[in-house]
Amino acid sequence: MRPGAVALAVSSLIVLGAGPPAPPPLPARMADTGGGTQLITAVAPERASTTGTVSWWDRGGDGRWVKRGSVPARFGANGLVAGASRKQGTSTTPTGLYGLPYAFGIKAAPRGTAYRYRRVHRDSWWCQDNDSRSYNRWSEPRAADCRAAEAERLITYRAQYAHALVIGFNYERPVRGRGAGIFLHVNGQGATAGCVSVSEDAMRRILTWADPARRPHIAVGTTSGKTAVTRL
Repeated sequence: MRPGAVALAVSSLIVLGAGPPAPPPLPARMADTGGGTQLITAVAPERASTTGTVSWWDRGGDGRWVKRGSVPARFGANGLVAGASRKQGTSTTPTGLYGLPYAFGIKAAPRGTAYRYRRVHRDSWWCQDNDSRSYNRWSEPRAADCRAAEAERLITYRAQYAHALVIGFNYERPVRGRGAGIFLHVNGQGATAGCVSVSEDAMRRILTWADPARRPHIAVGTTSGKTAVTRL
């Protein structure tokens, strides 16, 4: 075989062996990322899943998204459901794109945390009482019209609420019966009651990364289907 033919054959093999180009990073494939330059994605394989992945991303000055971390995550015991149709008490994680109003925790904020961080005390509650004016709000002490049976005493969840970020689901204008107290928090024993959870180490990493000046949001969804994170 002539030397030129050898070179051509090798070149052809290189072209044939080349795989398809890598897809754009997940945030670049989403319809909306909240308008900021930081984003958390919480993605489950399908709606019935109780596990998946949480990743956090920065958008640079060139508009490109860069993944800063990725960890295993847990979701609701009954999987995920579209946030607009969620019902309270169903142990489902609401899909959608949400703001992150503030952070809180039983433990002190990790060094370097820029987010407003509220410490949990013995009289810190999260009201889930649909008849209360404090519905889906931190209440300290517990509001008189918020029944204890319809509220979470935060300090009793020592593992889960060591550190947490409030997810702004049903938060700005709460719809009664849709759900309250949806957080990104530390793992408990298993699936959640509707929140998203990660390891304590991951939660600390996220808190020291998140910068409220960069308007971070969280996108919760599935890899495909009507609740796909790319359709948010």
